[in-house]
Amino acid sequence: MKKYIAVLLLGMVVVQTAEAQFTRYLVKLKNKGGSPYSLSNPIVYLSQRAIDRRTRYGIAIDSTDLPATPSYIIQIRNVPNVTVLNISKWLNMVSIQTSDPSAITTINGFSFVQSVTPLAARGVINHPRDKFALEKIFSDPPAERPVQTQDFFNYGGSSFNEIHLHNGEFLHNIGLRGQGVIIAMLDGGFFNYTTFKAFDSINLQGQVLGTWDFVAREASVVEDNAHGMMCLSTIAANITGQFVGKAPKASFYLFRTEDVATEYPIEEHNWVCGAERADSVGADVISSSLGYTDFDNAVFDHTYADMNGNTTLSAMGADLAAKKGLLEFLAAGNDGNGTWHFLGSPSDADSVICVGAVSSAGAVGSFSSYGPSSDGQVKPDMASVGVAALVQGTGNTVISSNGTSFACPNMAGMGTCLWQGFPEFNNMKIIDALRRSGSKFSTPDDRVGYGIPNVKTAFTNLLVDFATSNAAINACTVTINWTSKDIAAMKYEIERKATGEFLFSKIGEVNPQAGVILANHSYQFVNNLTSVPDGTVSYRIRQIVDTASASFAAAYIDTAIVTSSGCTTTGVGNPGIVTEKIVLIPNPASSQADLVIETNYPVSNMPIQVYDVKGSLIYNLQSSKTSGTVTIGLPLGLWNAGTYIIKVFDGIKEIGTTRLIKL
Repeated sequence: MKKYIAVLLLGMVVVQTAEAQFTRYLVKLKNKGGSPYSLSNPIVYLSQRAIDRRTRYGIAIDSTDLPATPSYIIQIRNVPNVTVLNISKWLNMVSIQTSDPSAITTINGFSFVQSVTPLAARGVINHPRDKFALEKIFSDPPAERPVQTQDFFNYGGSSFNEIHLHNGEFLHNIGLRGQGVIIAMLDGGFFNYTTFKAFDSINLQGQVLGTWDFVAREASVVEDNAHGMMCLSTIAANITGQFVGKAPKASFYLFRTEDVATEYPIEEHNWVCGAERADSVGADVISSSLGYTDFDNAVFDHTYADMNGNTTLSAMGADLAAKKGLLEFLAAGNDGNGTWHFLGSPSDADSVICVGAVSSAGAVGSFSSYGPSSDGQVKPDMASVGVAALVQGTGNTVISSNGTSFACPNMAGMGTCLWQGFPEFNNMKIIDALRRSGSKFSTPDDRVGYGIPNVKTAFTNLLVDFATSNAAINACTVTINWTSKDIAAMKYEIERKATGEFLFSKIGEVNPQAGVILANHSYQFVNNLTSVPDGTVSYRIRQIVDTASASFAAAYIDTAIVTSSGCTTTGVGNPGIVTEKIVLIPNPASSQADLVIETNYPVSNMPIQVYDVKGSLIYNLQSSKTSGTVTIGLPLGLWNAGTYIIKVFDGIKEIGTTRLIKL
């Protein structure tokens, strides 16, 4: 806060020395005294969906949620020659427009006003900058890819390569396509999004829930800059066989906060107001490909020291949005080859995801801004496709373009689908899961941060955190109950380890309930412990989330323990227990796997045979063992990827069978 006040004081000096050149100002209010609003009745100023988000994640409604005191705003608005532009309740600030020095004097004299500082000159300058120059390097997209019949969407072109960089098609295939999630996009305009073919689906299905232009203070955003439209296409496009966005079934609010013709701090204030609107209407995610470093008047310029997540208006607003529970994806910036070099604000905020740019092959874009933040945070947090990224062009054709502006919504779409699957977890949990799934999580750097996220890995990690189980024993019957998330194409394997055993053994399978969209389900498995040694018995549940051999994925989602007593059969009439267990470690595997065979008797003639899925014998090993456990290595490097059946014999009697997934 001290640094922020210092900025305001600097602004006050500017007013005194060069006031005439400014026409827009920021009025900082001292308090929210005399407010007609209360914390006990938030429905007056927050949507029910925004209140529900706070309830779900245990977020308290506090004074920052209260609107600015209306009587204060009325008094400012009634000052002659003053136009009230936008109001930030979070920062308790009001942006105004006036060319009248006496109006500034009057407002400064109000008892409820803390300060008045300049934000911008008049809206047009002689030589406007091109903020998105790099991102106008367009080209035709690569040749289309063959139809992907195994995936829910036919992506086509390079669209598949973009999503496959994150294994994102896995989320789409299990029904996570953005349904029920609301994304707010803050940008410079959404030119003709109502007519371009990439948006046919979202327009037809009414997925754009609302729009607002914080620059012109009107509802229409279709006549403004195309940058936001292009960013929107990376999430929302649905052109079969050519261009499919990362969360095409999500809903959207489109907010114009950027005055593309100029660069002044008023745009940061607009950005905060846009984030507040996103929160109030009940959005879940913010995607914004805007950043602030230097301005048309150098007196406002940020320094690298300001990129500490706490100093700039936009960073403070971004962290407040995160505090309200929104998941934010912000572009790192395109200054990697420039003199500035580093990321811009608000991507320096500590509770957001700052996104750098890579190609669909994972190569870092040289233009992508460097981290870290000036206070040492790992920045960017992660990277997505922003080199030759597919976007909707203004000519109603799909084109390729460069920029972290496109990496940001690409990652936002993936994050949206991931969070759709786990609404039980808050925004920071999703950020952590994405970071931990990054290709460089253990060795982050200043180019891609924690790396390129693998959303299938993030999904399985969240699944482990979500799933619960318990086991209860009655006499010698154990009932294992568990809850997880699944679709019909997945399955569960139940494994057990009893007292005296060193390995878990598979004892059964459970197929999920019917369904093609991920949902919560509960299951039960019953196991009899007759003839199992008394003592501690552990059960673990392995959920196979992708059964295809080429993309196999599984995770142990939970473990439960019981203690048995009196279940071992004894006496003269019982010859003893026969123990036979066959386990592959690891499975699936790529180059080497160990076949662990356990019997409580010796096997002098123990053939081991491996068959492919067509039933052809591809490997035959003659072996033997003493009583106990033996480990035999299998030379997987000689076999093609696929599924194999391994059988172990005692002479001609089959001891056991197991399945191998060769990667």
